[in-house]
Amino acid sequence: MRKTYTAIVERCSNTGLYVGHVPGFPGAHSQADTLEELQQNLQEVITMLLEEGEPELTSEYIGTQTLVMA
Repeated sequence: MRKTYTAIVERCSNTGLYVGHVPGFPGAHSQADTLEELQQNLQEVITMLLEEGEPELTSEYIGTQTLVMA
């Protein structure tokens, strides 16, 4: 059975690395030089974590909001 997870991706201003994590999935995080490498890293981490059993996610990604400040 295929499972889909949403990863949050940011770029570290100090290192230039892409940093990603899956909200609510303990231990599902990684970093990389490219987005492609980050995706591969996250897939490997999730695969390893799933070997321990399906996690009970502690939160769910909903979306983003834009805040306009005066």
